[in-house]
Amino acid sequence: MAIAPIFKKAYWSLALIGGLYFVYVTLLLNGWIQRQALYVHNLHTAWWQSPNKPEQFGFLKNQVRPFTVVTPDGEELYAWHTLPLSIYIENEDALIRESASSKEDPQSSLAFKLLAKDPESRLIINFHGNAGTVAQGWRTDTYRALTSGPVYKLHVVAVDYRGFGYSTGSPNEKGLIIDGIATVKWALDVAKIPSERIVLLGQSLGTAVATAVAEHFVVKEGLEFKGLVLVAGFSDLPTLLMTYAIGGVIPILSPLKPYPGLQKFFAKRIQETWFSATRLANLVRKSKNINLRIVHSQNDFEILWTHSDTLFSAAANATSTGEQGLTQKQIDSLKIHQDLGESGFSNTWMTMQEDGGRKNIRQDVVRYGGHNRLVTYPVVVKAIANIFRGEDSN
Repeated sequence: MAIAPIFKKAYWSLALIGGLYFVYVTLLLNGWIQRQALYVHNLHTAWWQSPNKPEQFGFLKNQVRPFTVVTPDGEELYAWHTLPLSIYIENEDALIRESASSKEDPQSSLAFKLLAKDPESRLIINFHGNAGTVAQGWRTDTYRALTSGPVYKLHVVAVDYRGFGYSTGSPNEKGLIIDGIATVKWALDVAKIPSERIVLLGQSLGTAVATAVAEHFVVKEGLEFKGLVLVAGFSDLPTLLMTYAIGGVIPILSPLKPYPGLQKFFAKRIQETWFSATRLANLVRKSKNINLRIVHSQNDFEILWTHSDTLFSAAANATSTGEQGLTQKQIDSLKIHQDLGESGFSNTWMTMQEDGGRKNIRQDVVRYGGHNRLVTYPVVVKAIANIFRGEDSN
């Protein structure tokens, strides 16, 4: 009889947890709360450091130049331009002597000139994930890995979306796409970098932004980039939330798995949908030439690596000229699979189009790297290097 009160307490504890969870998911039906939970743009983990002082993050003096991108709807986006280490070393004395006044006019800076005036310069436009700023977490390590890598004159531009860091405005799907387009327009129209010298790189939420931006330029402006690299991406937000856990710990809709009707009810009411797989398929379909790299790690506990399978299949299927497309079985039988042992595996899909175009799609799934750190790993640097070197089969 003494055990009964214990079960009673356990029952009420579980009932309380269930009630709190129901309130939690019900609150997420509100669009404003959804956006706060998705973008987490007000969360910063480096209050004691200033993005305006890149040296605090280990960069050399004037290796990183902050600047502003203005969007068509009047928002001001805070951005970083990171110089390649090799180019910095060649111009170190001049960069160190450069007056701080050039920060007020970034286009007069030596860093900008080294990007815009050199026909051999290459550019990565980096779209980061949710939360924080361009200078948060592993993001600074990403810029270091890329600018110290095997591509000699590889510059990196990273931007904070509206509402993030020092950028003005509030985030939403339409707005972030506008921000991405504006950043690319800056590279094309202000820095005068041709699209064939630009690779778009996205991580997590940034994969959705990069995909939407690349699709816009191909469909609306007939402009293709050298490549698109998606790291730790997802197929679409409603599907993601079925398994997603904030920080790999706090679940969203996965506790409702025993109740598929309820799970679908909440999923259908997600306002920020980010249908990346659909956009990616349209991008591949409309492109004449495309170099696409999809990178994920098996120990990503925030976004399951199987989302990369969905993205790869959507892209591969979009290369088909048949009305019915390809079945998953056909894709699995035709792709080039390579087992890389402890490193993971890769899948490659290459087609030569009737119009002479070439579509190269590669999926790299590594065993380690987690969700945020993966973008700093050699697998990403190698993917970008191979794109610029034209080594499409490696």
